[in-house]
Amino acid sequence: MKNHDKIATRLAQLINKFNSGQKLSVEELVEEFGVTKRTIQRDINERMSFLPIKKENGLYFLEEYYLGKLNFADVQNFAALSGIRELYPSLQENFLKNILDTTVNQAYMVRGHNYEDLSENTEDFMHIEVAIVTHLLIEFDYKDKHRVVKPYKMINSKGIWYLAGVEDGTLKTFSFKKISNLVPTTVEFEVDESVQDTIKNDDNIWFSSKQIEVVLKVEKDVAGYFSRRNILPNQHIVKELADGGLLVSTKVAFDEEILKLVRYWIPNVEIVSPDYLQEKLEDGLREYLK
Repeated sequence: MKNHDKIATRLAQLINKFNSGQKLSVEELVEEFGVTKRTIQRDINERMSFLPIKKENGLYFLEEYYLGKLNFADVQNFAALSGIRELYPSLQENFLKNILDTTVNQAYMVRGHNYEDLSENTEDFMHIEVAIVTHLLIEFDYKDKHRVVKPYKMINSKGIWYLAGVEDGTLKTFSFKKISNLVPTTVEFEVDESVQDTIKNDDNIWFSSKQIEVVLKVEKDVAGYFSRRNILPNQHIVKELADGGLLVSTKVAFDEEILKLVRYWIPNVEIVSPDYLQEKLEDGLREYLK
């Protein structure tokens, strides 16, 4: 199990313990989870700082007024927010109990993305969260330019966090780690529901008012991958071919977005339309072979 998977499992079990009213000592937790004292203290003081945890006589426990407020619906919501709703066959209460059970969860292993380290960017992350919820403008530097942005959503794609926001009337995407000199403001903005809908319904994180529709032919040897899940943004299976292959359509914001994906699947995927994209792909490969 990768490190971030171990952390998630440990935190889930800790939340369950606190929620049930247990009083926990660092020493007992160190022994139970096989980690260092410093790790447990970081779990409680940093990773779980959103909870009203109190310490008395060396024991940590959840404030009485908060007991029982974390239920399985909260776990389900967290799973949906984290993008893992479809990861498991069920998120019903009995299944969730099994996932949180130390004995049963040994049956599972999830190999997810490698996530970028944001430990040094926590304050900026929280500032953006507050600005999104309260509809306040933010200012920051990005690619050597000062920006004033209406923040709409923080999006994680393939382990990388992005800010979706409107600058000068245009919906744009900003890589969170490249944002610097962030300044929260007290200036409110009016939320545009059409922007919200675009962010919600578009698989692509690179938003554009003029998307390129691309049709690809997928060979039978890899067709199963495209049938089981969406490999491409806004993927749609147009037709199943007689030889077992597929015709698949996608919509992208710019050429390189689809070209880099097709390069990964060569020689089992080719661009049917538009013609210029296949030509651009072949020209690039010829240049590389030189």
